[in-house]
Amino acid sequence: MSVQARYWRLNARPEGHDYAGALSLETRALGAPKPGEVIVKAEYLSMDPGVRVWMTAREDSYSPPIPLGAPMQGQFIGTVVESAADGFAAGDTVRGFGQWADHSLVDATMSGLSKLDPDVRDVRDHFGALGLNGWTALCGLRDVLNLQGGETVLVSAAAGATGSVACQIARNMGCTVIGIAGSDAKCAYLTGTLGIARAINYKREDVAAALARIEGGINVYFENVGGALLDAALPNMAMYGRIGICGLIEGYTSDSGLPGPARFDQILMKRLTVSGIFLPDFMMKGIDYYPPLKQWYDAGKLRLDFDETRGLENVLVAFTRLMTGQNTGKVIVDIR
Repeated sequence: MSVQARYWRLNARPEGHDYAGALSLETRALGAPKPGEVIVKAEYLSMDPGVRVWMTAREDSYSPPIPLGAPMQGQFIGTVVESAADGFAAGDTVRGFGQWADHSLVDATMSGLSKLDPDVRDVRDHFGALGLNGWTALCGLRDVLNLQGGETVLVSAAAGATGSVACQIARNMGCTVIGIAGSDAKCAYLTGTLGIARAINYKREDVAAALARIEGGINVYFENVGGALLDAALPNMAMYGRIGICGLIEGYTSDSGLPGPARFDQILMKRLTVSGIFLPDFMMKGIDYYPPLKQWYDAGKLRLDFDETRGLENVLVAFTRLMTGQNTGKVIVDIR
């Protein structure tokens, strides 16, 4: 069976947020799957900040740059329409890595393809609270940062996908949680809907001054932004505090990344531990991450709202919303 796929192709390295000038919507025929491959009809596409790094020419990232002329890569949730892979059959609902496309031909093992738990009220939650954002938050807090109940936790980009889940996990573990976000509405969402102790609007408040008022300092900082926010946090960490670098979105549009923090000296002065949080290093533990996340989810203690755009043709609109901080929660595209 020949399938015509519509997909987004990377034609140039984008300047800033000019994605329309760098990508185009194309059509191509997909061949029949070879042994180990499946064709998936996507229903939802995930928009993720790390994809922006893949658009650059940086060779020092955790993933090589996407070659010019190639399809853009990303996560999908969809239905298998044709399979030549053991364990997958037509009709299976799956999540995996493929293209920004309505149909993806993927290697079932290399794409992280997995069949989804049907006992979930909204399939989209397999992208968010129960998906890789949830896994990343739990991995970072529990396995990388060794979070303990009663600690003070700071989360940047706290109203975003991974940040908002990290806030709730830390809250569920009995910690005092402070979130940093970019609007009063987002801050109200964090303290009202998600129930964290405090939220700081970095566009209206002096973040360093606000953090200086935290009694005892910050034990754990879950970092998603970098730049000025990292500089604000460093002198306000508690002695022997831990910082987990999950993302550095402030520098993702640059081919050279971000300069080092001006308050780098505080790592010595406070005897801090700084670690990278990279979920693929812990992917074999995914089977252990799902049960506690699902337990909190079923109990109403874990949620992730969606910033949803409709239509494959509007993928760049959704991605721009993500990269410019217009979203609250998980940015997805509904292409059903």
